Amino acid sequence: MKAHLEVSPERMREVLGHFCTGLTIITASTEDGPVGFTCQSFSSLSLEPALVSFSPARSSSTWPNIRAVGRFCINILPEEHRELAGKFARSGTNKFEGVRYTPSHLGSPILDSSLAWIDCELYEEYDGGDHTIVLGQVKAMSTRSEAEPLLFFKGSYVGLGALV
Repeated sequence: MKAHLEVSPERMREVLGHFCTGLTIITASTEDGPVGFTCQSFSSLSLEPALVSFSPARSSSTWPNIRAVGRFCINILPEEHRELAGKFARSGTNKFEGVRYTPSHLGSPILDSSLAWIDCELYEEYDGGDHTIVLGQVKAMSTRSEAEPLLFFKGSYVGLGALV
């Protein structure tokens, strides 16, 4: 394998696209209604205290609204929610039109049929270059085991079957 020394945004996207991740939709309830965005940069961070992490782009118009609320729900997407992943990745649309959800313990939208959900309060934020590194303190969570995960690999939404 030949080493490439070029480090550019395009090359980063190409190389790091080989790291398969799950997909989430981060949601919150604001005074103006529910808001949310698709996020693939999510991970578990700490068991004690119970913390998770995700990184919205600084250009996100949704994250500032969620930050202002101070609480959010991370909805881990099953394979059947490919359409929702695309819908919540777009700006300037009514993302919740036709989307079924119930409020979490903290009032954030839990999307129907999520593979799992994690209800959080904003714990801390850090500078992450063109992204913000967000830590959420877990307050409640649940799973649904009868579904397969939706994954992001090489710039596309895929299911486990596509990787085998």
